[in-house]
Amino acid sequence: QVQLVESGGGSVQPGGSLSLSCVGSGFTFSNYYMSWNRQTPGKERELVAGITTSGGSTTYADSVKGRFTITRDNAKNTIYLQMNNLKPEDTAVYYCRGANSWGQGTQVTVSS
Repeated sequence: QVQLVESGGGSVQPGGSLSLSCVGSGFTFSNYYMSWNRQTPGKERELVAGITTSGGSTTYADSVKGRFTITRDNAKNTIYLQMNNLKPEDTAVYYCRGANSWGQGTQVTVSS
């Protein structure tokens, strides 16, 4: 079955950086658009960044443009999210999505 496993969340001070990873299994990873999404309590899950099958095209939420970078390594069935200059409003549970499935989520907390 499809499985997506995120890692790399944690706590960081404003202005800091974190890198998230998501490993996919149970499907042909290179055939699927992949994305990172996030959710805070009481709010809908929102798209943070997406990447096409080859990695040749990416899209970002306006709130993270210039600070976050999504990449993928199809040989490792993995997508990444490099997050720089983190802000308190980036605090959320971050979810990986692909092949119509969600990962379990990883908490990112930005606080002084």
